[in-house]
Amino acid sequence: MGLSVSSANERVRRLSAQGIVTGWRAQLDPEAVGAALCALVFIDMDYTGEAEACAALIARPEVMELHHVSGPHSYLAKIRVKDSAALQRFLQEQLKPFPAVRRTETLLSLQALKESGAVAIDGLEADDA
Repeated sequence: MGLSVSSANERVRRLSAQGIVTGWRAQLDPEAVGAALCALVFIDMDYTGEAEACAALIARPEVMELHHVSGPHSYLAKIRVKDSAALQRFLQEQLKPFPAVRRTETLLSLQALKESGAVAIDGLEADDA
């Protein structure tokens, strides 16, 4: 980028202070850490109890993402677990007991062609990074 180490560090510090950089993380191989199965779960919820159910789901380590979505479903959750038995336990013991949960629809990912936490920055080409 053509910056000195101290200038780059200062830029990163400012981006963190402004809330643009929100954290640092290692990217793990899901299979190597026992979370090989990826499921996308559509969740239909009633308004009563919805906030409680969402808070509990957000706190679960199996829930990689939880999105409030438009369309026929209320939420879309990305779940990572060891295998189909672990997914069944998660659905039966962690998700479906909430009174707000009316219905779920689960899709299994056969292969992740792309998974990324990167956010596209307008005006920045891949070669510029």
